[in-house]
Amino acid sequence: MTTTLTPDICVIGGGSGGLTVAAAAASFGVDVVLLEKGKMGGDCLNYGCVPSKAIIAAGKHAQSARESHKYGVNLPEPEVDYKAVHHHIHDVIGTIAPNDSVERFTSLGVNVIEEAGEFVDAKTVRAGQYTIKARRFVIATGSSAFVPPIPGLDDIDYLTNESLWDLTRLPKHLIVIGGGPIGMEMAQAHRRLGSDVTVIEGLKVFGKDDPELVALLVERLRQEGIDIHEGAKVARIEKRGKTGVKVIAEVDGEEVAFDGSHVLVATGRAANVSGLGLEAAGIEYDRRGIKVNKKLFTTNKRVLAVGDVAGSLQFTHMAGYHAGIAIRNILFRLGAKENTEIIPWATYTQPELSHVGLTETQAVERFGDKAQILRFPYAENDRAIAERKTLGLIKVLADGKGRVVGASIVGEGAGEMINMWALAVTHKMKLRDITAYVPPYPTMGEIGRRAAVTSFAPATKKPIVRNVIGLLQKLG
Repeated sequence: MTTTLTPDICVIGGGSGGLTVAAAAASFGVDVVLLEKGKMGGDCLNYGCVPSKAIIAAGKHAQSARESHKYGVNLPEPEVDYKAVHHHIHDVIGTIAPNDSVERFTSLGVNVIEEAGEFVDAKTVRAGQYTIKARRFVIATGSSAFVPPIPGLDDIDYLTNESLWDLTRLPKHLIVIGGGPIGMEMAQAHRRLGSDVTVIEGLKVFGKDDPELVALLVERLRQEGIDIHEGAKVARIEKRGKTGVKVIAEVDGEEVAFDGSHVLVATGRAANVSGLGLEAAGIEYDRRGIKVNKKLFTTNKRVLAVGDVAGSLQFTHMAGYHAGIAIRNILFRLGAKENTEIIPWATYTQPELSHVGLTETQAVERFGDKAQILRFPYAENDRAIAERKTLGLIKVLADGKGRVVGASIVGEGAGEMINMWALAVTHKMKLRDITAYVPPYPTMGEIGRRAAVTSFAPATKKPIVRNVIGLLQKLG
């Protein structure tokens, strides 16, 4: 038998964006149906942000032992029990999972149906034995690892961010295809845990980030023993012996072979649009994902899309931001719009790499010679010196009126430090607002304020300023 449901909102997908929409709507007493065909919590909890940060933490502790001599503490080379690392990763997932569970959302008043949802027409979704006719639908199906059509890839047991966490033995030599944030985070973590690691990137690693800051980070990664090859296009993959693999890439017009034990494919993400019946619902999409307007409505005005599937920035916090826009537009008709320029991002290598707002190139293009590019190095910060974490730089970007329009940071704690700059960009704060607050000493947060203070440097050389100071001195 088929059961027909008529909720106010039907959410398809139980990842970060979908769960946020469902919880928020239910808190206002709205009738909500949530459809999830796989694991609650989506990619972030089960395969992405959470397990990756858990393994990064393990690698960071191993590296701390290796570098302890810098502080007068001599420790032996750490022994890594990878089965214990595997347990740590899944224990972290398990600890967080109840927050995203069916039981919790049911207790919030959400009708959770563990089935895939598919549109049968513009107003109706079918999910198992249920037919759902909602006032509004929200598609939040996320994305999955994009696997390029590399000859020979299907002949090996390659890894993606989904299968990587099943390993209970540390890869002897991990070959990472792709030099974006996921690939580079996993490259460093595995290297620190004891794997040999080779990274093969077709263009430039960390391609969307500030090249000056990236260069500092890449130098550190190479110093740790990661073999990084840029401008290398993978041509084919071959088996080597019983357990090995050989990746053949074109580098500077010549074929170069890389031998390893495991291959991790980290070449980006693909929006999860298949099986949704989008054509039946009149919803347009392309290879980036579902087409939405600034208010996140699709070409079917009953349907919104949020998070990775909406084809914008692919971050968990972006999905949460989208969910807030969707709730304001569905429940309150506020006309909220997406603004990607206020969305920060961070890569959790060590040192970390973070950014918000305009890049240096974008600031110069938009404001010309009025753009202000302010910088300050970690090496001149007392706390960074005490911690021996002096590799790093902050770059603050402002327009001709001193309004903060962007910031990029590479260095210890960059992912935490970018928070203040995201606030500054969002609220259009000015450099004088940054220079006016007093940070505690000694903290690395002072680095950003010191960068802002450098905006006063040109004024110290202006004749009119010096003349005024001289006049005031004469007046006593």
